[in-house]
Amino acid sequence: MQTNVILLETVEKLGKPGDQVMVAGGYARNFLIPHGLAVEATPGNLRALGQIKARATKRQDRALREAQELAERLASLALTFARAAGEQERLFGSVTALDIAEALAKEGAPVDRKRIVLPEPIKALGEFRVPVRLHAGLSAEVRVTVVRA
Repeated sequence: MQTNVILLETVEKLGKPGDQVMVAGGYARNFLIPHGLAVEATPGNLRALGQIKARATKRQDRALREAQELAERLASLALTFARAAGEQERLFGSVTALDIAEALAKEGAPVDRKRIVLPEPIKALGEFRVPVRLHAGLSAEVRVTVVRA
């Protein structure tokens, strides 16, 4: 059974705030509506669609502004990790996205580890630039230095 909903937030592969879409009833009832991503497209909500779009736009603008502030902060940060390494500058362990996320949180710039673009853990000594996705189309780079412990 299909349900007509109005999106409040951007939902990947579904639409943007204010879009009216048909989705499976269970998807709307169990995920979209409880997580605040959508409201049911009732006649009252359809009349209030302009207000819903305005609120969503305001929320998106605030999120973008916060992401830009965080991007500026991340650009000025330099993280250093001390790890045990062998003779050929290869680490015995590695520096992962989780390590970087924890270090950023300690620096007062919390970022979800899933937003740190690290295809594979860092396993060598040296300096690296690690991209962080902050918002749609907005990313920043964090300087990560790995030194011998």
